[in-house]
Amino acid sequence: MSKVVSVHSFRGGTGKSNVTANLATILARSGKRVGIVDTDIQSPGIHVLFGLDEKKIGYTLNDYLWGRCAIEQAAYDVSQTVKIKPKPFGLSGAIYLIPSSIKTGEISRILREGYDARLLNDGFCNLTRRLKLDYLFIDTHPGINEETLLSIIISNILIVILRPDHQDYQGTAVAVDVARKLDVPNIMLVVNKALPKLNFQALRQQVKSAYGATVAGVLPVCEEMFQLGSSDIFSLRYPDHAWTQEVHAIAKQLVQIK
Repeated sequence: MSKVVSVHSFRGGTGKSNVTANLATILARSGKRVGIVDTDIQSPGIHVLFGLDEKKIGYTLNDYLWGRCAIEQAAYDVSQTVKIKPKPFGLSGAIYLIPSSIKTGEISRILREGYDARLLNDGFCNLTRRLKLDYLFIDTHPGINEETLLSIIISNILIVILRPDHQDYQGTAVAVDVARKLDVPNIMLVVNKALPKLNFQALRQQVKSAYGATVAGVLPVCEEMFQLGSSDIFSLRYPDHAWTQEVHAIAKQLVQIK
């Protein structure tokens, strides 16, 4: 049975898409079939991390929501980008990305007209079934809105990304409270962009006590991430980096959730 994983943050700039892309990549390279849907329709961008050329993108999530295509027609196989090598007997993993449109007119139309957010739920179900996915990652729009709520409702796992910042702490409290009211089975917190000089163990305990939720990982802020500039998947470029090792630990926790 496939697992739906929503990755959320209350504010932008937390590194949510980077964490999503790297978790999905690690799972796919371990042999899992993984999908990613960019539901941050107002400010899409996760496709950049996978080197998906905008000029080669035909259908997008927007087209599905407007009835122009089936959801799987907007899914792009980026397995070669993350260096997944085919294996015999169908044992190799795969990763599919459903991007949102970056065209100004289509983003404006979404903002102006909206869409039936319930179609997202139908699309997620069809996608996991037709592509035989083990995991479906939903890269959500920051904050709380209708599509975010619908994504959270159908999720087996909610990962909330936060920075060690007081505004993030307050917003995360709202997100965790909403998830609990919606009976999300598994809530995981990931602290990102933590200064290396901080006591990570103390920070982990502080966040755990504040929200009463599992802290799946604490990721350090690092110069290499800024140098990379979203031009590649960090865990592929820096496989031995402390950031990468912590993301591997988070992925392992996802696999252990039944």
